[in-house]
Amino acid sequence: MTTDNGPVDEHPSERQRGPVTLRRDRRHELTTTDQRLLDSRGHTDWVHTDPWRVQRIQAEFVEGFGALAELPSAVTVFGSARTPRDHPEYQIGRELGAALASEGFACITGGGPGVMEAVNRGCSEAGGFSVGLGIELPFEQGLNPWVDLGVNFRYFFVRKTMFIKYSQAFICLPGGFGTLDELFEALTLVQTKKVTKFPVVLFGTQYWQGLYDWIRDSMLPAGKVSDTDLDLLHLTDDIDDAVRVVTEAHKAWGDAH
Repeated sequence: MTTDNGPVDEHPSERQRGPVTLRRDRRHELTTTDQRLLDSRGHTDWVHTDPWRVQRIQAEFVEGFGALAELPSAVTVFGSARTPRDHPEYQIGRELGAALASEGFACITGGGPGVMEAVNRGCSEAGGFSVGLGIELPFEQGLNPWVDLGVNFRYFFVRKTMFIKYSQAFICLPGGFGTLDELFEALTLVQTKKVTKFPVVLFGTQYWQGLYDWIRDSMLPAGKVSDTDLDLLHLTDDIDDAVRVVTEAHKAWGDAH
């Protein structure tokens, strides 16, 4: 595409600010909404501004609930945004997304690139319902092109609520701090019975075995967790096994209700 001023980039770099998309020179904002909320440094203007932020937070909850209310049974899959498309974990993500879709589950991810894109892609290509819940970040990361339904959030805690509320299980592929954050949030909520039976699958034993061993060999003997807490985690390298854990838990929950 061209104009009188020369060629136009049909896929310009972008970043999200809640539901707002910023492109080209408009995308260079140095702070995020979460940062401005949580950063307590500075003058006492927060006394006057924080109460008004409640309205924006409420609006994000309403928007998320409204967009996802009619979502079918879904599984959230986490994993690294840094995984390249030619990496074996990307192919695993595609196959996992397709396998979940074939069992009738919608696939929810953080909507970004890497493993998230792979899962959304596999789900969408298999005819499933592919969902991306994006987040405002200080660096560029728009929703990947295989998201069928996308919702962008300003606040991490609102987004986390949506992951838990509209998922029947979590599957964690190899990832970084964000994946660990969501993993332990889910485990804490299940442990404290804030949510009912909620399977958590760690996919990739070579990657996750060290973490599992540390929980078993350090936390458990020290009395920080119990044997039943350790049972909340399921390690596997097999897509069929991961899907089986999810479907059996979902069926058991349905039979109980």
